[in-house]
Amino acid sequence: MSRPSALAYLWRHHRVALIGMGLALAVAAVFAVRLTLFTIYWADPAHRDQRIEGWMTPGYIARSWEVEPGVIRAALALEQGHRPTLAQVAEAEGVPLPELIARLEAAIAAARAR
Repeated sequence: MSRPSALAYLWRHHRVALIGMGLALAVAAVFAVRLTLFTIYWADPAHRDQRIEGWMTPGYIARSWEVEPGVIRAALALEQGHRPTLAQVAEAEGVPLPELIARLEAAIAAARAR
């Protein structure tokens, strides 16, 4: 008489726990892959101090220029959690995009000088 495998035993007697463990492992794998991809992306020197463009979000600019996100939010007068692109902010304020970019660059320079 053969003994059931450990997986068969767990499935038969602890099905909910086994499903929960499988889901937990899947979630952990997603976060591990995400961490790896972000680490590779931001380790590339080409993504640091990128020229500011209209498609960028405040968080992306803060990471690229290595400043606190609050510096960017304050320069754009945005609330916490709001993530529009610079083009959307310029349109909402009725300001030309180059003027908004100049304001951001001045705020970044001031933050880096501190």
